[in-house]
Amino acid sequence: MNHFRAFDFILQNYAQSLNEKIIKHLHKILKTNTTDADLDWFNVGEYKALANTIGDKENSPPDKVTSDMEKLIDDYLMLSKYDFHTLLKFHVDFEAIHPFQDGNGRVGRLLLFKECLNHGIIPFIIDNDHKQFYSRGLREIYRESGYLTDTCLSAQDKYTAYCKHFVKDFR
Repeated sequence: MNHFRAFDFILQNYAQSLNEKIIKHLHKILKTNTTDADLDWFNVGEYKALANTIGDKENSPPDKVTSDMEKLIDDYLMLSKYDFHTLLKFHVDFEAIHPFQDGNGRVGRLLLFKECLNHGIIPFIIDNDHKQFYSRGLREIYRESGYLTDTCLSAQDKYTAYCKHFVKDFR
């Protein structure tokens, strides 16, 4: 249910400039009234308090998350061009920081959807058919960026087909 609320929030606010408040609010929507929310150390709608890992990958320690996120957002907003690849790079960098205790992937994919809408790029959803390839793409992004790019382009093609089927005059 929370994911639907977060998606509604994206649809209502996609044109707003990306900022920390939006990012934290998405996390709050996703994690409110969950078992995580009852844990003393879990910061719903706030950056992580405890170190966490993504497999064997390093990510930002709690004391660096705020500054790393500020830099990520500032660098992103300074771009002169927003296209599929710049949005995907932002997503990869967001996931590398891993700013929240849990829910980073969901928040990151929602942000990616929001920014696609904001910049006139056909969005996409990583569904179950693409999830395993998406995860592999993130894991191997610095060795072979094509996995993630191809997976997201495939998901975008699938989303486009849905839109063409359900929306009259879809481009």
